[in-house]
Amino acid sequence: MTLTLIENRLYRCRHGVAIYNDDVLNVYDEWESPNVIVSDGPYGLNAFYGDCKTPEDLPKWYEPHIKVWSKRAKPGTTLWFWNSEIGWALVHPVLARYGWVYVRFNIWDKTIAHAAGNTNTKRLREFPCVTEACVQYVKEARIGNKTLKEWLRSEWERAGLPLYKANVAAGVANAATRKWLTKDHLWYAPPPEQFEKLVEYANNYGRPTGRPYFSINGKRPMTKEEYAMLQPKFYCKAGVTNVWREPPLHGPERIKVKKGGRSVHLNQKPLKLMKLIIEASSDAGDVIWEPFGGLCSAAIAAHQLGRRCYAAEIEREFFKTAVKRLKSVCSQVPLYV
Repeated sequence: MTLTLIENRLYRCRHGVAIYNDDVLNVYDEWESPNVIVSDGPYGLNAFYGDCKTPEDLPKWYEPHIKVWSKRAKPGTTLWFWNSEIGWALVHPVLARYGWVYVRFNIWDKTIAHAAGNTNTKRLREFPCVTEACVQYVKEARIGNKTLKEWLRSEWERAGLPLYKANVAAGVANAATRKWLTKDHLWYAPPPEQFEKLVEYANNYGRPTGRPYFSINGKRPMTKEEYAMLQPKFYCKAGVTNVWREPPLHGPERIKVKKGGRSVHLNQKPLKLMKLIIEASSDAGDVIWEPFGGLCSAAIAAHQLGRRCYAAEIEREFFKTAVKRLKSVCSQVPLYV
């Protein structure tokens, strides 16, 4: 395995991982559209170069990035947004405005090992904090000016069919009316096989003058394969919840300046958690973005899982350390095919 240096700003390995030493706003256009974005940027703690001074500065800082993510992402792309609770809460309205749909608030519980001996509760007057947030979003699928939820119901209504007939079409007791065509918050997208049944029924029994129904080009109905491409990927292993109890990084995985010395990066994430979120929301060969690389833990995890990845880190020393990490694991991982 070899790593190639290009213009002193990019290391690319033949397994499909590229790490840029640049402001990511300068290089987004060079990246393939993502299936997954792992954002681990500023928390508003003024803790390192490029961080915001306060959480209140985060919405303005993140907006140019979120705008690009929204433009380049596919319908169903998953975003994992790492931050503090207050940082996420302040940035959430910006994400929602650009079409990112909130899915779940996940918590990294670093356990009491993170707080032991490090917290003066009498002075701070608060419980010890041992958590970080990793919030899951998906890029909203829209057809024309409608969300997928709105489009499914409107096409059925346009066919002039009563709602209960959707249950007949799909061969279900009430799932079509209760979940797939509902207007309330309990809406679920129908599985591709059931979508195909709804489409076939609407085009066979709906008003002849309005056909084709469930079409994006007015010439033919959408296929179940095309429909499936609008859905986010998600695979949940048994026993995994939205609370991730994983101790803070110590031992050989923690990158230090020298043996027994200080950590290179204060916010290094465990590969175990990066693998968890990437594996849950992508397939082998998919494209992962890590816009704010740091030590590029998402890129390393993506590589180990057989995904392709584009990462950027503006700080030269962090970039060099991330490249060393990549070099150290490349020979241990099967080639991406």
